[in-house]
Amino acid sequence: MSTDNTTDGSTETESKCGASEAQASAGETDTEANTGSKCGASGAESGPESSASAGEASPSTEADDTTSECGASSSSSSSSTSSSCGAASSDSSDEEEVGATVDDFDADPGRLIAVGLGPGQPEGMTARARAALLDAEHIVGYTTYVDLLPDEITEGAEDIYDTPMCGEVSRTEEAIDRALAGNDVAIIGSGDPNVYALAGLALEIVESKGATATMLDFDVVPGVPAAQSCAARVGAPLVNDTVSISLSDHLTDMPTIESRLHAAAKEGFTITIYNPWSRKRRDNYEKCCEILLEHRDPETPVGVVHAAGREDEQVEIVELADLPELGETDLVDMTTTLLVGNEDTYVWDDRMVTPRGYETKYDY
Repeated sequence: MSTDNTTDGSTETESKCGASEAQASAGETDTEANTGSKCGASGAESGPESSASAGEASPSTEADDTTSECGASSSSSSSSTSSSCGAASSDSSDEEEVGATVDDFDADPGRLIAVGLGPGQPEGMTARARAALLDAEHIVGYTTYVDLLPDEITEGAEDIYDTPMCGEVSRTEEAIDRALAGNDVAIIGSGDPNVYALAGLALEIVESKGATATMLDFDVVPGVPAAQSCAARVGAPLVNDTVSISLSDHLTDMPTIESRLHAAAKEGFTITIYNPWSRKRRDNYEKCCEILLEHRDPETPVGVVHAAGREDEQVEIVELADLPELGETDLVDMTTTLLVGNEDTYVWDDRMVTPRGYETKYDY
């Protein structure tokens, strides 16, 4: 991972959010300048924080640091060197530290809400999610997800703060600091905020700052998770007992993932596989296929849904035995979700069907 920090050492950016200047240095790098947020969100995103984007390159950036509404130097417009997962790296550490605490803010707290966008297209967003975003003063999120927002939402917001890949920790803290500074803030993500997303991280950081969820009127607006939106593309594969497992070993080590795969596969759950493939995780995908084939019939149906709800969506139903060879194709990547059937799942009329058990009690 790169540890270069190319921010200007001679300038100090001033926070607009009410945090005291004395606290601003906490968690920042040991450079001469203070270019991070005095609300605590670091402009240089120093940790490999994203499970969904490790190994991807960050978007090109402009030369000058941009101060956010909360005083943070926006990663999408700073001249920091990208790390292996797209985030700007720090000279001093690979770990981020929480900066400002609740005591550093003079304003009455605003509101923080975590909003799930669903599968991607605007029509897949719930009415409650749309209403929450229209009411929000500030919207914070990963650049790709911000780009999915309808114009009426982006045009109605007072400010939008986005970061490229691997900025989960810093942008979540940015959202919290903005809320502590008195703003009504929405932090967004695809799918649902409680499924491999930021609702939990937000509460952890709120706690670490000495604030409370009640103080920020914290709320979660659910969205349609990838498992459900992708299942809808291939029929009815998940109507009985089911589990979800991510193959990303960024936050969960591979031995644990393997153990969970063995446990789920041998017990007959249908399984949704998130984050199946990246350039750095070929071995994870191959190991997953090996474990599934150890416990399941090679003819078990598997739904493969690439980029559900987006322009490049692709959908196929294959047999489990065919899954390993798909790892080197464009069909399987980090935007793909795999839906693995159980011993009862079958394909009828080009659709996956997993019986719920009605046939054992009723004649039809």
